Amino acid sequence: MMTTQPASLESLRVLHHSDDFIIVDKHWDIRIDSKMWYEKLTVQEQLRHRFPELADPSTYYGFRFCHQLDFSTSGALCVALNKAAAGRAYRCFKDRTATKAYLALVRGWVEEETQTLEFPIGKNSSEGKTHMMCIEGTEGCENPKPCQTELTVLEHGLYEGDAVTKVLLQPLTGRTHQLRVHCSAIGHPIVGDFTYSLGADEAPYRMMLHAHLLQIPLEPQPLLVSAEDPFLPTVDPKWLPQRVLRALTATVEALLERRMEEERKRREEERERVRRVEERRKGGRKQRTKEESEEQERQCQEWLSEWAGD
Repeated sequence: MMTTQPASLESLRVLHHSDDFIIVDKHWDIRIDSKMWYEKLTVQEQLRHRFPELADPSTYYGFRFCHQLDFSTSGALCVALNKAAAGRAYRCFKDRTATKAYLALVRGWVEEETQTLEFPIGKNSSEGKTHMMCIEGTEGCENPKPCQTELTVLEHGLYEGDAVTKVLLQPLTGRTHQLRVHCSAIGHPIVGDFTYSLGADEAPYRMMLHAHLLQIPLEPQPLLVSAEDPFLPTVDPKWLPQRVLRALTATVEALLERRMEEERKRREEERERVRRVEERRKGGRKQRTKEESEEQERQCQEWLSEWAGD
């Protein structure tokens, strides 16, 4: 069960376990790994504790993490158990064919029920903020790159008496702190986000951002897992939903159907591209063969003409 209690070495929740992958439900106050000797509690150490036989001594951390989650973000985290599996998963994340969807509680009631957030994000070079990211046009923003996030409103409610909205966030790109920066940019920062509230939002026990869905289109069998919704009154009574706009299950199903259709079209386009390349290659070979045949015929005629003249 989800809990508001801090993490422990034994509190590793496993969502999927196969020969190639382990997917865990990362706790909300734990780092994935750390080079600091004093940080003993990490997902890396939880894995070593639960699965000592699976640790790979040839890797720095013992386990191959296929993607990243912030220290204060919970939810589905994929770990590869061998180099080949890591490469297959990495390509899906690199090519943006993997689907990730996050649940969040954000400050205020978001009125626009579905929207695409498209703020380019760069590194913040301002003094005292170099650990942060920022949107293009703000002071100190270096090297901003295009970013897209799909936001869907699920519920309006109250958290400790303040208006908040439960949303589903789908990052279409993968920049550091993207979801946190985008929500802040539209005036609805994530509840409990100490960093992007400049230290003002420190009352909640955690930052309310959770990696709910992870789908990796591996062949022949895709990986699909969901990490239990932690933003429920039964888990945290301070959260009181008042108006449900969309059911989470139906929203996720629609998202997956849309992504499957996009992937089908992408594969069709790739097959068509390969077919065209092959046709051009064959056409080039035919043209070269024709030119070579014409040259051979010309040379033969010259030879016959010379021979007849003798």
